[in-house]
Amino acid sequence: MKRKATSLPHLGVAAYGRRALFRGAFLLLIAATLALAAVLLGGEKERSYAAYRQSLAGTAAQLAARLRHPAGQLALLNPNMGDPAVIPLRPLLLPFGAIDFDDPNKARQAVETAGCSIQYADGGSICIAVGSNPYAGGFIYIVGSFLSGALTPSTVSSTRAPGGTDLSTSHRARVSLALRGERMRWIAPFEAQSAPGMALRGRLTGFVEPESPELLPANARAVRDFRGWLWQDAACASTHSGDCLQRSFFSIRLPVEAYRDALFQKPRPAWPPADLDRTEVRFEMLAPGKGVVLFDSNAAGATAPASLSELAALLEPGESLAVRSAAVAKPFLNLRARAADVEVSAPWIEAVLRRLPPSGQAEAPLQEFTVRTAVGDFVAELRGDFRAVDRALSVTATRMSWFVVAMLGAIALAWLVIEIGLIRRIAELTRRASALSQTLQSGDADTLAAKLDVADLRGRDELGLLAGGLDDLLKRVREDVRREQIRARQERDLWHAVGHEIMSPLQSLLALHPAAGDPSRRYVERMQQAVRVLYGTASPGEAIEAATLVAGRLDLDAFLRNVADNATYAGIAAVSYVSGGSNVPVRADEFPLEDAVAHVLRNADRFRFAGTAIELTLELGATTAVIAIHNRGPLIDPAALERIFEYGVSGEAGAGSIETGTDRIAGSANAAGHRGQGLFVAKTYLAKMGGTITAENVEGGVTFRMTLQRIT
Repeated sequence: MKRKATSLPHLGVAAYGRRALFRGAFLLLIAATLALAAVLLGGEKERSYAAYRQSLAGTAAQLAARLRHPAGQLALLNPNMGDPAVIPLRPLLLPFGAIDFDDPNKARQAVETAGCSIQYADGGSICIAVGSNPYAGGFIYIVGSFLSGALTPSTVSSTRAPGGTDLSTSHRARVSLALRGERMRWIAPFEAQSAPGMALRGRLTGFVEPESPELLPANARAVRDFRGWLWQDAACASTHSGDCLQRSFFSIRLPVEAYRDALFQKPRPAWPPADLDRTEVRFEMLAPGKGVVLFDSNAAGATAPASLSELAALLEPGESLAVRSAAVAKPFLNLRARAADVEVSAPWIEAVLRRLPPSGQAEAPLQEFTVRTAVGDFVAELRGDFRAVDRALSVTATRMSWFVVAMLGAIALAWLVIEIGLIRRIAELTRRASALSQTLQSGDADTLAAKLDVADLRGRDELGLLAGGLDDLLKRVREDVRREQIRARQERDLWHAVGHEIMSPLQSLLALHPAAGDPSRRYVERMQQAVRVLYGTASPGEAIEAATLVAGRLDLDAFLRNVADNATYAGIAAVSYVSGGSNVPVRADEFPLEDAVAHVLRNADRFRFAGTAIELTLELGATTAVIAIHNRGPLIDPAALERIFEYGVSGEAGAGSIETGTDRIAGSANAAGHRGQGLFVAKTYLAKMGGTITAENVEGGVTFRMTLQRIT
């Protein structure tokens, strides 16, 4: 049966050294993986920040180039431009002083360069604007084009109309202006001026629109400052339903008396006019016939010119653009980048990324540049945002984090497999082996060796083979324990039988020596006591320790004199004792004390030099009496002076040897058969009588001292 882990001993710290090293290596590998990911992410963050600064500088350069272009300046001068739904149209402020409207090429180039044209679905376009120079005359310029068939000129003179003229028979332009609560209308019939065979061109002669739009009165005169031109290309620009549609380009300078009059007032008003965005202009091109409109600036579906709002497309996520006049602190335009579709990132990666270097990047980077225009300077501030870089980087890191997680998972899985499949089994095997070792050293093999089982750890791998070998060894140990127990019981029975057989002849010897003072009877009685002690219990050591002594009053001087006189009967010759002649009462049991002294004398006899005597002396103290037994012979190893009194310890006398009374392990023939119990018996008996025994090396030999308590 498998033993519980709690019944096994706890191992010391040294036993966990290899496991700690192994686990530390795995922890270090995990830490190194995380550190590598953090270092790579930090480096990528630093590079991304540097690249973002360069990208922001490039964006600023691109914005500056676009804003410094006439089209960009047009957007700066007209921040509210770009809403084609505002009908009628409002004039725009041009980045240059005026348009050379008399030259079609220059007029077309100016409009295209400024990018002020509004495009219509039918192919037409129109630009309504004022120049940036107020001293150019205070005009509104109307420049554009439309598709039509061949133009039909009017018979109207550029100076007056000879009689009533029907305008419905020719192409004509109609312009309306709403300014400061007043509305003005002009009608401008087409007057051809080109020679036959050349591209058609002519003037648009402007008249104040009559009450009847189709009939020009006979006394009507052309508006002096209203000047316009109309050119038609000879080639077809488009074919629709088989008809050849030609592109016609028009250019009109519309006089505005209110603007011209304001220039001569004091103080002179600022330019452009403050109500420019409230000025309404409508241009219509009418074909021959009543109410046939070829082109109308109020037509729906128009495409406005490029505005400042379109600059947001150049901004990266998180960036913002603020534009202000150099003379004003508050910006009139604030643009932010359109929100980008960013993949979802892990919040914990964002938190880690914010804590990685480079630090101190909370302040957004700033790029500033100035755009100079005809009406003043404008300052643009492009502000970046590192958080957008962090978000983009966190998305990439989130995708790459699965590789790091996979690496950590592989490390953890390898750790888990080794921990459960190997380390745990090694730990369990180590604990059980340690338990067995401690039990065998303590001599308690019967309690744990018979129960400890490692059969569950057997296997075909190296650890399983090791466990199998230990399991086989444990089985052998259990078998040996059982055999030893059987042998011990048999030996105990044998000792009991021997003791029983010895007791009968001893009883007969007592009968042969009935006299109390007979020395032989005394030794027979000692033999009976020894037989009862040694052969009446399980083992000699247990018997000696379990023996019961009755300590009484004993005259130690008479006792020692008797021992010295009768030593020859015990086979110990030349034992000398000088009696003090006085009574020395001590607390002792006579027979056990005589056995203890006899064991020490026999030990001294075995290791004395030939021809020397054993000196037996009595030393008296205030409360103790000491029996000193001295022989001349080899010394005892100082390291063994304490161990010689242990049961079963025997050895050679002399340097490095251990000798216990009559017992010797090996070395001479007369040491054979000793069991190492003589001095153990002496120490045990003296302890039961309240005494002690020690051994010491002295000059020329060894002295044993047996101390007893005196009785007053």
